[in-house]
Amino acid sequence: MAYANCSLSVDRRLLDPSFESYRLSLDPTPCYSVELDAAVAEVKLKDSQYTLDHMKAFGMYNYLHIDPWYEESVYFVDCKGRVLSLTVTLDTALGKPREMFRMTPEPSSCAGERVCTSLSLTSATWAALSDGAGNLTLLCTSKRGESSHIKWEPMFSECLGEPFTILHSLSHVQAGVHTIDLLLLRIQKDPADAKGSGFCTSLEWVTVGNSAGQEKKYEVRKRRLMKGRSVPHYAALEPQGKGLMVASERPFSFKEVDGVPLEETPAEDMEVERSEPIYFWHQTEEDVTVCVRLPEGTMKDDIRFKLSVDYLCVGVRDYAPLLKGQLFAPVDPEASVWTIKDDKSLEVSLQKRSEGPLWSELVLGDRKGEYIVNEEQAAQLHLRLAHLTAEELSPNPEKDKPPCNAQELEECDGFPEDSSTLMRFDGATLKPTHVVNLGSHQYLFTVEINPSEMPAFCLRHDVDALLWQPRPEQPSDLWEHTATFNALGYVQASKRDKKFATCAPNFSYAALAECLRRVFIYRQPSPVDTVLFNRKQGRQVGQVAKQQVASLESSDPVLGFRATNERLFVLTRNNLFILKVNN
Repeated sequence: MAYANCSLSVDRRLLDPSFESYRLSLDPTPCYSVELDAAVAEVKLKDSQYTLDHMKAFGMYNYLHIDPWYEESVYFVDCKGRVLSLTVTLDTALGKPREMFRMTPEPSSCAGERVCTSLSLTSATWAALSDGAGNLTLLCTSKRGESSHIKWEPMFSECLGEPFTILHSLSHVQAGVHTIDLLLLRIQKDPADAKGSGFCTSLEWVTVGNSAGQEKKYEVRKRRLMKGRSVPHYAALEPQGKGLMVASERPFSFKEVDGVPLEETPAEDMEVERSEPIYFWHQTEEDVTVCVRLPEGTMKDDIRFKLSVDYLCVGVRDYAPLLKGQLFAPVDPEASVWTIKDDKSLEVSLQKRSEGPLWSELVLGDRKGEYIVNEEQAAQLHLRLAHLTAEELSPNPEKDKPPCNAQELEECDGFPEDSSTLMRFDGATLKPTHVVNLGSHQYLFTVEINPSEMPAFCLRHDVDALLWQPRPEQPSDLWEHTATFNALGYVQASKRDKKFATCAPNFSYAALAECLRRVFIYRQPSPVDTVLFNRKQGRQVGQVAKQQVASLESSDPVLGFRATNERLFVLTRNNLFILKVNN
């Protein structure tokens, strides 16, 4: 599998190393409530939905949906099968939620296995709706901000198999053909997983479109299925359906296209004896020399050689490369050369950009070569490691060091057992093109900042929370660090009952919601009106970051949580609360 191993580049200008802490503010947060005519269409997990993946996918589902095209408008589905909308213009004059569409039959009357009813706002004039029983409906909404009184018109409805929720959808028009791409999530039984939970996670990329001259006739054009062993933290389609990005604890891969299994077609291997290494290499403090074995009869014109500052590729004709990947350290391409020796090997001389440090490997992760150490280097290594050895065996090498007490570690100091990855798949080849190892960077939440762009995601970096915006139009820098919420990574880890997290599209604040009642608001540092001094350091404090806590007047569990620049919307079973955060 050939893809670029990337890393997330942090913008140091967005970090605040002098940030101290949040100050609890006693300023009241205005809270308004709208009582619902019917309860939210909450689906409780059955005994057959017992795995952690079921809980992550459906038990923690966010039933409230915000309209990124028209601010201050939210949507949800009630137990009567109604898609309801509430648009806030004046907090003190809130109306009742307006019915936009009604499903028939009602979701609660459907027999068999069900999951959450899900809604995805595809564009400014389209929406996608799943009834939680396997049926997909595409709705023409008109311009929702200008015609909020017009009910939505169904343009497409079809059963797509097992129950699913909609993770993401987008709409685009090309050559007069309207296309809607959707990303569907399922937890399916997997008989092959005898040692695990017996379930696997599937993501289905479905394309629905009309035909030129038949504007109101929509049909499924293509279905692509990918599978993995964990519920994705983040999954979203690129504009125009050019690709797909997935962040998950365990990797996903495409398995089927329109029901036909995909076959792996590895590149044809070179006819080189596998009993010996393909290449040998040795180094000095200034350069690295690589000797690559070639098949008999190789000519100079047959060589395919590519070298950049940190990348090397050596191949013959159209066969799979003999040596390919990221170099251990940067080199100087202009001072590096290659020559053919005795028609049997290719000798490559690489000039190190930084003299001194020895490389531990030539190409990161490559095990097809052998490193040759000369006597002088071996003597130096033994000398450097002499302090780690002794003539006598020490029964207690750590006697002078106190043992580590695991009880002193806080919950926020723990790391997940599995290392998460962020992958980008090409829409045409369905192969991964970029992979980022997220390591200990814990996923926090997903938020839509700009409706014309992909949803952004927030990760924990050390104690901070960093927001990353995908930029598919920039292959060399796919993920941009756009905002930082100071110490939020540490703070959220202490909230044992945390259920949802989000932030304002303008990054003015971040917010956490617990399972019951409480909402925490963390504002960005702002100038203070009075003169304050730090008692320990004796310096004047110019900015203070405030924390506010709001308690809802409801004993029902929180089912939905969304933020705008001015308000927080909190959905419970029987009420919709609006918190006025900014004026």
